[in-house]
Amino acid sequence: MGVDLRQVVAGALTLTMFVMLGNMIKRDHFDSVENDQVVFVKEKLPGGASNFENERATLSEQVAGNFLRKSGGLWNEDGQQLKPCWDKPVLGDVEPTGGFVTMSLTNGPEYHVSQITNAVVVARYLGATLVLPDIRGSKPGDEMSFGDIYDVEKFLKSLDGVVRVAKVQPAEVSTRNLAVVKVPNLVTEDYIVEHVVPTYKQKGNIRLATYFPSVNMRKSAEKVSGESVACLAMFGTLHLQPEIQEVVDSMVDRLRTLSRKLDGQFIAVDLRVEMLEKKGCREKGDTGAKSCFNAEEVAIFLRKTGFDKDTPVYVTESRWQSSLDALKDLFPKTYTKESIMPAEKKKFLDSEGSEYEKVIDFFVCSQSDVFVPALSGLFYSNVAGQRIAASRTQILVPANLAHSSASASRFISPYVSKKNHVAYSCFC
Repeated sequence: MGVDLRQVVAGALTLTMFVMLGNMIKRDHFDSVENDQVVFVKEKLPGGASNFENERATLSEQVAGNFLRKSGGLWNEDGQQLKPCWDKPVLGDVEPTGGFVTMSLTNGPEYHVSQITNAVVVARYLGATLVLPDIRGSKPGDEMSFGDIYDVEKFLKSLDGVVRVAKVQPAEVSTRNLAVVKVPNLVTEDYIVEHVVPTYKQKGNIRLATYFPSVNMRKSAEKVSGESVACLAMFGTLHLQPEIQEVVDSMVDRLRTLSRKLDGQFIAVDLRVEMLEKKGCREKGDTGAKSCFNAEEVAIFLRKTGFDKDTPVYVTESRWQSSLDALKDLFPKTYTKESIMPAEKKKFLDSEGSEYEKVIDFFVCSQSDVFVPALSGLFYSNVAGQRIAASRTQILVPANLAHSSASASRFISPYVSKKNHVAYSCFC
């Protein structure tokens, strides 16, 4: 059989075109990544060149991650917009008793959320008037008014018709004679009946103090007292006063501006060096599960789960610490408050570990596209609650990955994947 020269030429041209196309795809989608990432990983990942070959597989995940990002993968929300599934309580349902409940907010915003919730629930159950709390810092004598951090008028409006609130403590209520009553986080009706009501009836007024037998915010089989009241108090009462809200908004805007290549998306990492140094930050039990991760571990985790090196990362450490260098090596756009806060607002950084700094961290972490808690604890739990309420459910719990790459979806917080956060009792 003769050979048709035209078929031979056509076949050769077709083969040549496929080869050229393959080379173009390789250059466009792989070489560019390797040119600016392979050398970077080789130089920066722990172990240097000896560790480089073990990390090469990460690059394919990063390439996939770049495509996933463009289609919403790494940054993907669950798509379900949650709405409050409670009805606003009516004050007329409660008989007024004439007494007062006083309290202070302490230890930072992650505690404030729980303390306010308990106070509102208890005051309503008792038919008492809640006195607007003051705020006390971690140092003796460090006291602030409620309005220094939170919006008083919005607080009062949110509770209008739910519980009576007095802006100041009445003169007839003597602080010295107040009986202090301790209640656990997410106080139940049974606990109020047994431990609070008798003291209130005897004294007429009480001072409430919340303790935390557990720092998690998982839903309990035992029903929280006045669930609608608790939901409103936890998610609808604490709003920042305008100047601090302006600081938070400007920082979030700045981080989004620095993320032009990534459509304005950024990661917030709760990573405080002084907390990492405490004894409680150890591997837990026989399982070896960790309760916290340092900057290097977080950086490698984020890289292996596919986040681009250009991703802006906000860390809650207020001022730069050398131990954060490992995170900045892999994610050059890593920032603390002092580097992105407007110059005219840096008065909020004047005092080390101030309540202002804690509040700013809490609200920035609540608004980021991805939240990574490097530390377990109440900050993580209550930020998670605020994020779930706002349908910002991309919360990744770090892990030391044995393999060179992994899907970020494997590390979604159990609060979200199992829907076991108390927020899911309030939003549906």
